[in-house]
Amino acid sequence: MTDLQRTPLYSEYKKSGAKTIDFGGWDLPVQFSSIKQEHEVTRTKAGLFDVSHMGEIHVTGPKSKEFLQGITTNDVTKLVPDRAQYTLMCYPDGGTVDDFIIYMLAENDYLLVVNAANTKKDYEWLIENNTYSTEEVSISNVSDDYAQVALQGPLAERILQQLTDTDLGAIKFFRFAQDVKIGNIPGPALVSRTGYTGEDGFEIYINKDYAPNLWNLLLENGTDQGLEPIGLGARDTLRFEANLALYGQELSATITPIEAGLTFAVKVDKGDFIGREVLKKQLEEGPDRKLVGIEMIDKGIPRHGYKVLYEGEEVGFVTSGTQSPTLKKNIGLVLVKRELAQLDQQLTVQVRNRELSSVVIKTPFYKREK
Repeated sequence: MTDLQRTPLYSEYKKSGAKTIDFGGWDLPVQFSSIKQEHEVTRTKAGLFDVSHMGEIHVTGPKSKEFLQGITTNDVTKLVPDRAQYTLMCYPDGGTVDDFIIYMLAENDYLLVVNAANTKKDYEWLIENNTYSTEEVSISNVSDDYAQVALQGPLAERILQQLTDTDLGAIKFFRFAQDVKIGNIPGPALVSRTGYTGEDGFEIYINKDYAPNLWNLLLENGTDQGLEPIGLGARDTLRFEANLALYGQELSATITPIEAGLTFAVKVDKGDFIGREVLKKQLEEGPDRKLVGIEMIDKGIPRHGYKVLYEGEEVGFVTSGTQSPTLKKNIGLVLVKRELAQLDQQLTVQVRNRELSSVVIKTPFYKREK
């Protein structure tokens, strides 16, 4: 058995009695109290997440914009400093290498925040597909330099604003501020209005050495407003209700962004990029499969990998599913044949040795009130 990696905050959440699990080779907290409690706290007050396992890749140089434009699906030319963008990298057949966020720090200076389990793969893919010289494009895996925490929920801004002079209200969705001073933390932070919960909130990037101080400072100042530490279990139910894709489930090397319903992040008119021809064809003709939401009619929970049937024929599979803590219903996301991806379509989910009825419903399952 290999040793699990640990984030700079491992000792802090262990003090809180967190239950940890092996998550893609990382020893991370699945819950602190209970998944339902932590889910509810994030939806109604605020939750604090350790997401320091995420990868960070620095891309710089005079040709960095052109390089990223040719390897990602979104339009990098739309970025300006202090603006972030959700995007994906694809294989030539349209399958997904990864989905991630690009932060434009300055002219010719970008930070890619990628999925933890994909960091090495993504870095190698970038290196392999860089046709520019190292003087024109420099690519560095800087994951070991960063810690990242996410402060999410309706009270997130109020809690963080107490600790900084930076006007957080001026940071709009998918914008960020650099060199933010937070409380007595010695080093500056990058504060981004992004998240993976469907709630308002921030993702905070800081030097790993300051992570424990930041974690404890936020909890000390937010506890009286209901702030609690949150584990991976609630992070997954929160993102699932908001229909936010998880790599390895809604996205993979065999699932394209178009099939996953992420057409907003695929700009085929921007010029050539890896996978463009396949994605362009899927946009024009429609993909053979589509991701849709289902609600179970029969009693049972649709889990990742379960088969989806129609009139006895296998027509797809469940990508994610759970009992929704917010809706109190058993719901799932399924990738099925396009002709069956219609609202109110009846589908059968094979739950172990039982065939249970479900119906296609609208997504996202949950959307916060503005």
